[in-house]
Amino acid sequence: MRTPLSTPSTPRRRLAQLIALSTLSLAAAGTALAADPAYPATQKRPVQDQFHGTSVSEDYRWLEDFESPEVKQWVAAQNALTRARLDAIPGREALAARIKELVMTRPTGYGSLGHYGRHWFAMKYEPGRQQPRIVVMDSPDRPETERVVLDPVQLAADGSLAIDWFKPSPDGRRLAVSLSEKGSERGSLHLYDVASGKPVDVVIPRVQFPTGGGSVSWQADGKGLLYTRYPAPGERAEADAMFFQQVWSHRLGQPLAKDRLVLGEGLPRIAETFLASGPKGLQIAQVLNGDGGEEAFWLQQQGGRWQQLSGFQDGVKGLQASADGWLYLLSTRGAPKGQVLRLKLGQPLAKAEVLVPEAEGTLTQFKLLDDQLYLSYLLGGPSELRRIDLKTRKSEVLPLPAIASVDALVKGGNGKGGELLASVQSYTQPQAWYRVHKDGHLEVTALAQKSNVDFSDVEVLREFATSKDGTRVPLNILRPKGLKLDGSNPVLLYGYGGYSVSQTPGFNALRKVWLERGGVMVIANLRGGGEYGEAWHLSGNLTRKQNVFDDFIGAAEHLIARGYTRPERLAIQGGSNGGLLMGAALTQRPELFRAVHASVGIYDMLRVELDANGAFNITEFGTVKDEAQFRALLGYSPLHKVQDGTRYPAVLFTTGDHDGRVNPMQSRKMVARLQTAQAASMADRPILLRTSANAGHGMGSSTSEVIAERTDSYSFLMDQLGMPLKKP
Repeated sequence: MRTPLSTPSTPRRRLAQLIALSTLSLAAAGTALAADPAYPATQKRPVQDQFHGTSVSEDYRWLEDFESPEVKQWVAAQNALTRARLDAIPGREALAARIKELVMTRPTGYGSLGHYGRHWFAMKYEPGRQQPRIVVMDSPDRPETERVVLDPVQLAADGSLAIDWFKPSPDGRRLAVSLSEKGSERGSLHLYDVASGKPVDVVIPRVQFPTGGGSVSWQADGKGLLYTRYPAPGERAEADAMFFQQVWSHRLGQPLAKDRLVLGEGLPRIAETFLASGPKGLQIAQVLNGDGGEEAFWLQQQGGRWQQLSGFQDGVKGLQASADGWLYLLSTRGAPKGQVLRLKLGQPLAKAEVLVPEAEGTLTQFKLLDDQLYLSYLLGGPSELRRIDLKTRKSEVLPLPAIASVDALVKGGNGKGGELLASVQSYTQPQAWYRVHKDGHLEVTALAQKSNVDFSDVEVLREFATSKDGTRVPLNILRPKGLKLDGSNPVLLYGYGGYSVSQTPGFNALRKVWLERGGVMVIANLRGGGEYGEAWHLSGNLTRKQNVFDDFIGAAEHLIARGYTRPERLAIQGGSNGGLLMGAALTQRPELFRAVHASVGIYDMLRVELDANGAFNITEFGTVKDEAQFRALLGYSPLHKVQDGTRYPAVLFTTGDHDGRVNPMQSRKMVARLQTAQAASMADRPILLRTSANAGHGMGSSTSEVIAERTDSYSFLMDQLGMPLKKP
């Protein structure tokens, strides 16, 4: 366990020592500058870049090099400052105890549910455990039959080892698992015998990176598999180590030297490949051209050659194969909200027929069971579940809880007589797996979470804000019943807006911490997401990214105009792409917010593409190499929008040393720029940086790390908004 830098009995003295050390180490390079004497001294070392005839200057590029001793000292001093400030907040201990209580008693849940052979496999999330475990059971109605196949805590007691993903063999006898350390998402493939839980065969390295992810698919006989593989040392230049993902074939019992490349030549440098198997030995490869939404599909029939079914511009987003030789495709070409096509296996895409045309909602997933097609649609955020009889073409809407989401549809059994399970949750009801009966009603299985917190005093509303260009932006508002709209309520507004990722209703017991202290929580469905289909996504990416920020600002203005809150009582929160949103919001409209929590965010839009994962983001954000895209990037890049002498909100930036998706230097540079520009004193509106040595982008974080980070972020925001940290 990491020892905090402020553990001595006089944390402020320790803080002063670290700041002095940082100041001494940096003084030789120039005059130390800081907006407030309490901030660690930070050097300005101007660097000029030229882009399409435009000169751009920045002062903190030296903070990009984390291997530099002076950068490490600077980070240590920032951490010490943050610890001293957060640990001194009155009532923090009571808040920490409440957060720990909710995390340690969170309901047992089951994710990644799937049926293989005669058994059901799942990732089991349990209260008090540092990491989830992989379990196998006879039936979703008989969890008492479950047994553990793999527990990563048995391999690393401190919870530092995480499961990235797993895939059982078709007969359920073997298990392939990607494992990575400390939230790094740098995974190796491990193979296990399901019956004994013991490892078998070799460990396959470099199957998973945070850039393009990773995947595996078993061959029909269960004795071989296909896996994603990144270049081995010496195969490519070091700069390409996390690019050029390929698909290789491995037979159990054979040395890795005999593995064969089967797919990958000619694919983009930023390809992200996801593998799946179908009936009769069919193999499916879904290849993404980076993170911007372009997808292509390749197929391999049993023993045959790989053939491309669709290209990046063909709009195919999903594929399922049936045992009778038909392919069912989710396509957005000419139908931005999605339609279902049907195509005979082996025929070209041009022969596909429209089976289910585009509808009012956005089609996100479907499952074929016998002659019934089950389809999940997004209605601007919440889900709708529909069923179509392929013989009669009769369509019906199946009952769901109000403002709920269908997260997954999973088919069990083989051939006729199979069953369909749906994962459903809402903002106030935790996830439950339902069996979808043939008469249309949904029956909860034994794999249903039992809430550890009472939300009966909370109501959920859907309202619509108006963006700058008149676009209506949905807001999901969680508020205490009987709330008065007098402008006095503390409000936490959350947003993301990117990559076609939709903000759907989801249960989070920790929201109760905010709500039970009189707060209101709001989740915005911004452009850039997929809530209204691909057109909604495309209206918020590349040179149109400013629409996302306008939507979020419009949401804040709506909450103020409606009397929910006022700027002094309004906090905002977002992470990753949502961290970029936080940076844009606070630099474009600093007077609109009192406090900000920005986690693992992107703030220097002119250099993000130079990082490994940043290259994958070019299809979503754009590139400085294109003049129009450069102008758009510079127009909103948070680091370059900071103005000296401006009164900015209080901001807590959080990041992790092992983040392979967003370089932690992004947070370091933004903190340095804001601290030297902030007109308000640190005592009034601090700019703080929290860097964890035990975390990455958030995936795979241990339970203890989650508790620590949530305690820091909630205590910071509540203190800034004048909320009681002790439960009333």
